[in-house]
Amino acid sequence: MAKVMFDVKNYIGYVTINRPEVLNCFDYETLALLGEIVDEIRTNKDVRVVIFTSAGNKAFSAGADLKERKTLPDSEVRRNVNKIRTVFNDIALLPQPTIAAVNGHAFGGGFELMLACDFRIAVKEATMGLTELKWAIIPGAGGTQRLPRLIGEAKAKEMILTAKKVSADEANILGVVTKVVEQENLMDECISLAEELMSNGPVALQQAKYAINYGMGVDLQTGLAIEAKAYEMIIPTKDRVEALKAFSEKRPPNFIGK
Repeated sequence: MAKVMFDVKNYIGYVTINRPEVLNCFDYETLALLGEIVDEIRTNKDVRVVIFTSAGNKAFSAGADLKERKTLPDSEVRRNVNKIRTVFNDIALLPQPTIAAVNGHAFGGGFELMLACDFRIAVKEATMGLTELKWAIIPGAGGTQRLPRLIGEAKAKEMILTAKKVSADEANILGVVTKVVEQENLMDECISLAEELMSNGPVALQQAKYAINYGMGVDLQTGLAIEAKAYEMIIPTKDRVEALKAFSEKRPPNFIGK
């Protein structure tokens, strides 16, 4: 069976890391397959929201496959680190909103995959953290950059420099996760959020995410220009006209993503 599985149902794309026997760790083959799937999703008009999860209920992902890593020469270590950084950045830049369904522990690269997603819903049993410094390395797939932007510099330094693991409830308080749920309710909660997102205009959904993502790293005036450009993309759409028509007719809109 494939190390990464992909399915689409009712406009939701489901991406599942399928290596439960090794805590859903990322070896190079897994990263390459994940990258191919992400490339496919980017232009797939039948996918309006993406849910990333993993097989089993023990680990979302324990990060890099250290059994593979210890056999690699330095050049291939660089290859793997570059690959995971590129793939996770591609996930962060997907036009569709993304949800991490954190079904178990998430360490190192597993935590960085969570951070690359827009929303993170975790089971209460999960623990998580950027534990790389314990292995004499640093987070290499965006952790040193995305975590401070999410929870602030001081708390991020504490987590990264101590290699601290936190519970799902602690992560919720810090603002790392959106919600903590029972294991049996995880996918229902993620699908519920996906459906709430999809009740809005698909083009507007993507343009709003674009404006936020690219506006966060610039000054206010540049950000406002980005927002204006995103708005311009929406004005000619059929969905905008349909929303106004549905409002006047007192009915739900029928969005087509155009």
